[in-house]
Amino acid sequence: MTVAWVFPGQGSQKLGMAKQIENLPNTKERFSYASDIFKRNLFEICELNAEPENHLSDLNNTRNTQICLFLVESVLLDALKNNGFKPTYVAGHSLGEITALYCADVFSFEDCVSLIKERSELMVNSGEGSMAAVIGFDSNQLELLVQKNHDVVIANDNSSSQVVLSGSNEALDNLSREISCKRFLKLNVSGAFHSPLMDEPAAKFTEYLKQIEFKNPSFPVISNYHPSFCNDPHELKIRLENQMCNGVRWRETMDLLVKESDLHLVEIGPSNVLSGLAKRHLKDVKISQVSSSDQITY
Repeated sequence: MTVAWVFPGQGSQKLGMAKQIENLPNTKERFSYASDIFKRNLFEICELNAEPENHLSDLNNTRNTQICLFLVESVLLDALKNNGFKPTYVAGHSLGEITALYCADVFSFEDCVSLIKERSELMVNSGEGSMAAVIGFDSNQLELLVQKNHDVVIANDNSSSQVVLSGSNEALDNLSREISCKRFLKLNVSGAFHSPLMDEPAAKFTEYLKQIEFKNPSFPVISNYHPSFCNDPHELKIRLENQMCNGVRWRETMDLLVKESDLHLVEIGPSNVLSGLAKRHLKDVKISQVSSSDQITY
């Protein structure tokens, strides 16, 4: 059986997710280490509703979301490994790609924490544009509207019925008035992630990645920028450099995985975002979800 471990990104976080793994090995140590680096109590942020005036203690603040998701996912995947499980391939959605690279032993845990601190700060400070989810649309109409509105791109191609657009606020508002869809939902984000508006932060991230060693992966990694199986650390580095300012091609990732015979897709993270996409997009595929210490198995 082909086993694909997949790791979600922003949008899958939820209050209580750290408590669900509290008794697993490394949880307290990893949250403590990262909290020292980020200068805030990340375990507490995962558990408590922040006061409105204290934005830095909000789990939905990109500065906190990315590192907290990685911590939860890394603890869960290492617990699975310690129980004798291992994947055939790995993939991650946006931030989840970093978890996938960690899972494949391309990065150390410490490198990931530092890398995510740099990435999240660059994204928060980008300051340009916004994003919007589009659900239940005609793909031909959407493609024509995106071509016409030059300041909008498809940031997350999640499935045939769900995409996330990224671009200037004005262009997104214009497109929302033209498209026929079930839902058009502006997202509460600080920038136009996975779009050309991230070119400057992406260039700075590329400079940062020069100091990070990319090791040979233990198993193939599928990246967002180029959804194909990759074992080359140099190519994985190029793909991660390009990820921030290019779209997440998740629909193509699922299509690639389903070509493998007898696929078992395992989502590792606090909720079932990727599992839900897979259930709607794929047929005859076994899907499991690992989100707490109660289910370190599949």
